[in-house]
Amino acid sequence: MKIRESLENRERLNYSPYATLSMNSRGREKEEEPCDIRPCFQRDRDRILYSKSFRRLKDKTQVFLTPDGDHYRTRMTHTLEVAQNARTIARALKLNEDLAEAIAFGHDLGHTPFGHAGERALNAICPYGFRHNEQSLRTVEFLEKDGRGLNLTFEVRDGILNHEIELTPMTLEGKVVRLSDKIAYIHHDMDDAIRGGILKESDVPGSITKVIGHTNGEWLDTFIHDIVETSSGHNDIIMSEEVNDALFALRKFMFENVYTNPVAKSQEGKAENLVQILYQYYMDHENLLPEYLKRLMDSQPKERLVCDFISSMTDRFAIARFHEYFVPKSWDVL
Repeated sequence: MKIRESLENRERLNYSPYATLSMNSRGREKEEEPCDIRPCFQRDRDRILYSKSFRRLKDKTQVFLTPDGDHYRTRMTHTLEVAQNARTIARALKLNEDLAEAIAFGHDLGHTPFGHAGERALNAICPYGFRHNEQSLRTVEFLEKDGRGLNLTFEVRDGILNHEIELTPMTLEGKVVRLSDKIAYIHHDMDDAIRGGILKESDVPGSITKVIGHTNGEWLDTFIHDIVETSSGHNDIIMSEEVNDALFALRKFMFENVYTNPVAKSQEGKAENLVQILYQYYMDHENLLPEYLKRLMDSQPKERLVCDFISSMTDRFAIARFHEYFVPKSWDVL
C-alpha cells in the first residue's frame, strides 16, 4: 500500500462523516497520476505554497497602505492567519485540514495591490468588472505557471471562488475558510488599528464585549470556540445566534471606525488613481505586458489581460512602474 493510500484510509477511519475525504475528490480538470505520498488536497496546498502569486502576497496591502512599522499585516500574514484559524477549526471538527489549508492559502491570490482600493479601481475601469475571489480562481486555473495554471482539485477551486460571505462553498472545509477569513481580518485589523492609534479596545461598544469579551485575544478565542461547539455534530459550519450577531456588529463597527476612517484610508484615493492610470497605460502599450500574457492576446480580451497583469502586481512593483512611466527623471549636462 502506498503512503498516500494509507493516509487516505486514515482519513476514512478518523474524520467526521461530514468531512471531505481525499479519496472522494471530484478530481482535476486535467487528469494526473496521483502522488505516491501526498493525498490530493495536500498536493494542492503545496502547489499554491510554491506559486509565484503566493510569494507576492508578502508585498500586498492588507488594510493600511505603506504603514510606517514592521508589525502591520500584509496580505501574506492575513492568509497565514486565515489558514491557522481554519486548521484549528477543521481539526477540532475532524474535517479535512489539508483541504481547509489549501483553500485558505489560495483564497486571496487574485487580490490587487493596495488592497480593496486597487480592487475598486479595476472594477470601475475594466468593462468586465473585477472581483478578487474570481481573480483568485482565474489565477490558479489559468494564470499561474505562465498560463498553464496549477490544475487544482474541484473542491479547492470551489472554496477559493466562494470564500466571500455572501457565497456558499460546497464543502464544510470551504465554509470553515469563509468564516475564518472574516474572523482573521476583524481580529488583525483591530490589532493594527490599535497599534496605529486609530482606536482602543475600550472603544468597542459594551453590547458587543459582553458577548465576546473585552480584549482582541478574547474575541478570537470566543469566535473559534463558538464555531466548534455550535457546528459539532452538524453537516454545516455555524455560529450561535448571539455570537454571530456580535461578530457582524463588530464587523460593522470596524467598517465605521477603521475601513472608512479618513486617517487610515487617507492614501487610498491616490492608490486608486495610480491603478487606473497604469491600466490605461498598458491598454495603450500592450507590448509591455509579460510575454505569456501577450501570447494570449488572440484568445483573451486585452482588457482582461491588462487586469490580470495589474492585479498580480505588488504595491512596490506598481509604484515603481508608475515612477518609471510618469515621474520625470533628473539628468546631468556634461
